[in-house]
Amino acid sequence: MTALSADDGAITTGSDHVPGRGRRAPSPDAVAIRRTLAEIEPVADEATSYFYALLFLHNPGLRDLFPAAMDTQRDRLFGALLTAAEHIDDTVMLTEYLEQLGRGHRKYGTRSEHYPAVGEALMYALERYAPRTWDAESEAAWVRAYTVFSQTMIDAAAADELHAPPWWQAEIVSHERRTSEVAVVTVRPDQPYPYRAGQYASVETPWWPRVWRSYSFASRPRSDGLLSFHVKAVPAGWVSRALVHRARRGDVLRLGPPSGSMAVDHASSRGLLCVGGSTGIAPIKALVEDVAEHGRRRPVEVFFGANRDADLYDLDSFLDLERRLPWLSVRPVVAHLATRGFAGQLPEAVRQFGPWREFDGYLSGPPQMIRKSVDALVSSGVPQDRIWHDFLGTLVSSGGR
Repeated sequence: MTALSADDGAITTGSDHVPGRGRRAPSPDAVAIRRTLAEIEPVADEATSYFYALLFLHNPGLRDLFPAAMDTQRDRLFGALLTAAEHIDDTVMLTEYLEQLGRGHRKYGTRSEHYPAVGEALMYALERYAPRTWDAESEAAWVRAYTVFSQTMIDAAAADELHAPPWWQAEIVSHERRTSEVAVVTVRPDQPYPYRAGQYASVETPWWPRVWRSYSFASRPRSDGLLSFHVKAVPAGWVSRALVHRARRGDVLRLGPPSGSMAVDHASSRGLLCVGGSTGIAPIKALVEDVAEHGRRRPVEVFFGANRDADLYDLDSFLDLERRLPWLSVRPVVAHLATRGFAGQLPEAVRQFGPWREFDGYLSGPPQMIRKSVDALVSSGVPQDRIWHDFLGTLVSSGGR
């Protein structure tokens, strides 16, 4: 399935719209697959290690498609399996998710003939590490599911190849340190890069080949074609620390295709409730600019969360937007020793200023913040099918490394 993925499918920074549809009884295949995954969950690391050992033993040429260190890759594989299993009965969402993965896999050099090898190694790993639930029925369910997963990805990659490159070269034209650990990195791609406000891209640096991490665009599409990302260096974050502490003007990065579905519905007249934590404020800024560009006077409420005052690194630009846009309201929320804005935790502040029944919710930030903010929005009157974010993972930390 996504075993050849070295970055995301964006279980990190993000994931797709999580609808609050009425629940149907799961299909027999969904029941069998989820039962297998539940058994494997406690031994996920061992299972994925075994999977990769088999894959590389029988297909040594595939090793070159992966980064030298496989630790994060193991977490991402199991997270992707959980994501697909969770949405296996939701054809629309599953197809969108897999198509994005298929397009994104082009940057690794993945080809259609690689998928059978991945599927074979996956089945052996499942059989070995789920002995209680693995039987003819569950094997047949996984074969059917993997056939759909892989063919959807293959078809999406083939269609994308007709009009887009597998990756873009992008030269850094500006590198601005906002804090000791946060930088705004602006790049010029070598050819047009189409995307929508609210989306993100995977980024590879020259210092860590084949290691890709996802970052959201910090502005709507610009007339000059430049792209900006907000990057926070995190502990053990190879890519993020390189982008913050090592990158300079003139360095060349590689970008994967745009992903994500956290886009504004401009046909709606409802307000936007935008919640951004830390550098998760970047796509929120892009959404605000997008609303302004379309010229509709819709109320937009922005909550900018930070651990300390110093982490409100982009607040001044938001306050400038607030002065110029009468429909925009910006509320900084600081968790510790606040002297600016509101003191406390971001989800609680959102709940305090509700209800928000006439708003659509847009969330971006660390996974725990997103989970708690979803609860806050639902309790404040926003239906789940009007809450958008790009985080689908259940076990995998987004780290943004």
